Amino acid sequence: MSGWFSKKSRLEKLQKKYVALMRKSYRVALDDAKESDRVQEKAQEIYDEIRHLTLLRADK
Repeated sequence: MSGWFSKKSRLEKLQKKYVALMRKSYRVALDDAKESDRVQEKAQEIYDEIRHLTLLRADK
């Protein structure tokens, strides 16, 4: 139960945002390819940041 109130790390927040953007990109792709590409670019930026943070943790 103590896990319910713990704050999420920056990595967890970024992962959740990445998943949400990728889902949105998929939904939007059915109607508007350009908008989907724009959302996917944002998701790629977040993914790059996630990889960077993950690699920093691996060095420890």
